[in-house]
Amino acid sequence: MARILAIDFGEKRTGIAVTDPLQIIANGLTTVDTNTIHAFLDDYFAKEQVEKVVIGYPKTLRNEPAVVTAKIDKFLAKFTQKHPDIEVVKLDERFTSKMAFQTMIDSGIGRMARRNKALIDQISATIILQYYLESTKYNIR
Repeated sequence: MARILAIDFGEKRTGIAVTDPLQIIANGLTTVDTNTIHAFLDDYFAKEQVEKVVIGYPKTLRNEPAVVTAKIDKFLAKFTQKHPDIEVVKLDERFTSKMAFQTMIDSGIGRMARRNKALIDQISATIILQYYLESTKYNIR
């Protein structure tokens, strides 16, 4: 079975999470510089079989697209051109960064480590992916 990969796209950094081959558990993979995201994904797809990409698609509290969504749309246009065989799912990602930060606190991660924005992005991608897995399992999306 192929993996599912999640992306928490940011203007500077992009968090990446991935499932196990059985698509049961979401695991943080890494955080990459957003300028190198396409090269990273090309390399990853050459090594691992991925059938679906779930991307965080932020909205405002008024349910309108956030400022960064235009950049996500540009990224997705290039992505789908390069990888037409990989399904893309957009998932509302409001508050995932705050949830990631709270997860770090609840996990006992120290104050200095919580300043690591790359770790927050990676945890955010994991939260997005875990929510997707649970929502498809229970048909709540």
